[in-house]
Amino acid sequence: MAYNLLKGKRGIIFGALDEKSIAWKVAQLAHEEGAQFVLSNAPLAMRMGEINKLAEATGSQIVPADATSVEDLTNLFTQAQEILGGKIDFVLHSIGMSPNIRKNRPYGDLNYDWFMKSIDVSALSFHKVMHVAEKLDAMNEWGSIVALSYIAAQRVFPDYTDMAQAKAMLESIARSYGHRFGKLKKVRVNTISQSPTKTTAGTGVGGFDAFFDYADKMSPLGNASAEDCASYCVSLFSDFTKLVTMQNLMHDGGFSSMGISEDVVGMMEAKAASQEQNS
Repeated sequence: MAYNLLKGKRGIIFGALDEKSIAWKVAQLAHEEGAQFVLSNAPLAMRMGEINKLAEATGSQIVPADATSVEDLTNLFTQAQEILGGKIDFVLHSIGMSPNIRKNRPYGDLNYDWFMKSIDVSALSFHKVMHVAEKLDAMNEWGSIVALSYIAAQRVFPDYTDMAQAKAMLESIARSYGHRFGKLKKVRVNTISQSPTKTTAGTGVGGFDAFFDYADKMSPLGNASAEDCASYCVSLFSDFTKLVTMQNLMHDGGFSSMGISEDVVGMMEAKAASQEQNS
């Protein structure tokens, strides 16, 4: 059921790659809730994905942009305002990439050039997006900017390697720019720390399936899906959250507050019993 939560609002959505993407789900729901928006992704990602299909379904235009390029972002925000007929009300930053993870480099043997690429794509791009939006005065007052994070910014998940540092920086940028943009234009800036989600990027992390099941057993409500995350994003774009800013918002079914759960204890006890029988 649609509620017209975003009726009359204009946005930019970064990172929709395919139907598994959280950004894809956000675009679908934002469209249902009455928003108009421009879709954007890096040219390489666009060639790999199916963004044209999403654009057609949501009546949206696509403006390619490398989010690490201030020049590309300037062109994107300029074109988006022309296409949409006014300033921007919401932005979704759903961008993250680690060459070290893609190429299976262990944390103790990182390629530091690749590490810097992880930081640039996954975190500094968020600062650049807001820097350009500010310089162009592209955001409406009481606008909303949201980026997607993960709990590895605060806790150790070994297979997440250098992306943990990138997410920690992303969250720090949200706080610092949230203060700045709030004072300047009443624009709020938040990050959502999402459950492990079976996106194309998420499933590329080593041991993902095992951790997905573990997180699901640890969380009293289970893992939050991509569709659930889209609903949360839309609520943050809406006027119902006008005074929420500079927050890292946990959207993980309760995982972040748990020590251990009955399901995990049961799983461990069953494993111990099986090992005892086989010994």
